[in-house]
Amino acid sequence: MIPEFGMSDVFLLLQGLKWTIALAVIAVIGGGVMGLGIALLRTSEYPFIRWLTTGYIEVFQGTPLLMQLFVVYYGVSLLNLDISAWAAAALGLTAHASAFLGEIWRGGIEAVAKGQSEASKALGLKYFDRMQAIVLPQAFRVSLPATVGFIVGLIKGTSLCAIIGFTELTRAGQVVANTTFEPFMVFGVVGALYFILCWPLSNFGTRIERKLATGR
Repeated sequence: MIPEFGMSDVFLLLQGLKWTIALAVIAVIGGGVMGLGIALLRTSEYPFIRWLTTGYIEVFQGTPLLMQLFVVYYGVSLLNLDISAWAAAALGLTAHASAFLGEIWRGGIEAVAKGQSEASKALGLKYFDRMQAIVLPQAFRVSLPATVGFIVGLIKGTSLCAIIGFTELTRAGQVVANTTFEPFMVFGVVGALYFILCWPLSNFGTRIERKLATGR
């Protein structure tokens, strides 16, 4: 007898949702820290550093996320190192997020009027003080809608981690669908959970964008 879709299956999907959220949080935090460094280096006065960071960004923006996850998961094993699907997913998404957030924030930094930076130089502010007090607050404000939009895409991108065996929401849906033979019902619930997770963020990004447009 084929088991019907029930509360135990819903619980399994919620467990997958928990790991999806955890994976997205790790990727956003780790990618944000790395992305900030990349954005600062990307706007550096040294051409060689700008060239290196540009190459890093181009690699991640020019290749599919799925391929990046494969490279991390299977590439590390070639070094005779054991890596779990969870670690590979977190590492791959963090690197992916760092490249995109770095480029988004680089655009925000360059959007700040150069006159403000030059005025702060004239006042004797050092580079880090200038960036912390004047440039970065304005840059993050300008790039906030794009940042939120990327985070929404990153949450949906965690579904690709099912390919390397990590049991997040999509993988949990596959397991339940294979057990109950009710893929329409199961993935309808999976889609609803993704929507519940992503819609508030999308709505927040839209409101921020409208508010910034009104301010301008």
